[in-house]
Amino acid sequence: MKRSGRDELAAQRTGPPGTGLEPSAGLTELDIRDLAKGAAFLGSGGGGDPYAATLQLLAMLKNGAEIRLINIADLANDALVAPCGWMGAPTVGEEKLSNGREAGVGLKMLERLKGRKVDALIASEIGGSNALAPLILAASQGLPVVDGDGMGRAFPEAQMVTYNIYGLSPNPVVLSDTQGNCISMETVNAAASERFGRLIAVAMGGACHVFDYACSGREIKQHSVRGTVTLAIGIGRAMREAKKARRDPLEALFGHLRSTSYYCHAGALFDGRIVDVRRDTSGGFAVGSLTIEAFGAGAGIVEVKFQNENLRATAGQRLLATVPDIISVLDRETADTITTERLRYGQRVTLVGASVPPILRTPEALAILGPQAFGYSESYQPIEELNAWR
Repeated sequence: MKRSGRDELAAQRTGPPGTGLEPSAGLTELDIRDLAKGAAFLGSGGGGDPYAATLQLLAMLKNGAEIRLINIADLANDALVAPCGWMGAPTVGEEKLSNGREAGVGLKMLERLKGRKVDALIASEIGGSNALAPLILAASQGLPVVDGDGMGRAFPEAQMVTYNIYGLSPNPVVLSDTQGNCISMETVNAAASERFGRLIAVAMGGACHVFDYACSGREIKQHSVRGTVTLAIGIGRAMREAKKARRDPLEALFGHLRSTSYYCHAGALFDGRIVDVRRDTSGGFAVGSLTIEAFGAGAGIVEVKFQNENLRATAGQRLLATVPDIISVLDRETADTITTERLRYGQRVTLVGASVPPILRTPEALAILGPQAFGYSESYQPIEELNAWR
């Protein structure tokens, strides 16, 4: 019998085992570096390049800041938990860096609107620099960060979160920018929150910091994807240790993912050189496609479509992978993830895919973040059914 989204949620209450790292009282410099590598992969090309955020966090740690990671199970049911991250085209972040104060301004407004202090922060998405966003704010405010997120990867639109999929309101939504401007809004639904928020992000210079879906500890326990911070750290650590031991970091990545419950179907989709990149910043998104040509004459071509994140990979008429499953482009030599804003002609790459948690594969979830939500005609097909390495 097919289970509903609510049943899938109940089945995931204990979180994904096999992430390779238990939450600790304080994250170290090595943890942050590993987290950045793992989050870049989980971002499926989006979430923003984590390089600048990593440097900011490392500087904060050197100056005595502490970053505490807590298990979702340890949250008080009546705690106020604030998901946060950045909205806008990741290409904007290549030239317009954060000044480090945007999130603090937004936090103050959120607390005024809620009439109480925020008890903990959680990432809106575990992909790219957005995985590090709550850590930066937490380090400056002395708040803990919850080991989880609302996407289990990264998605381009604000309504594409488990909190919305399973019934939570985004209100109040608080947006702030590098100039100190801060706007709060309440909308009739999550789709309107995305639509108006995207317009505000464009007006704020193409990117802004966002708080939405602030809710109780009980609701976070019911509706978030658990254990994804430690998952990302575990991915980064496995690849780092493989490089140190002169082993293949890609095989280390696949081995680590296959040891987990949620991301266990993983492997290489294609190997070759980027021969074309088409990218525009439109409506607050980085939208475009890349073409990868296999090495050797007549060996094949793959096209990847993206909207901030990689959405769909095809080889001619054959579908290789599609949202919500993860599609990431990795440097063929270093195995470092190449985010969509850093894709360039001539890069030698391996296209990698991985399955996502069941909570993102329910009918309720696919209606909001499946291929048809992005205008593609086909229905979702699990990546492990499309590829022989399952």
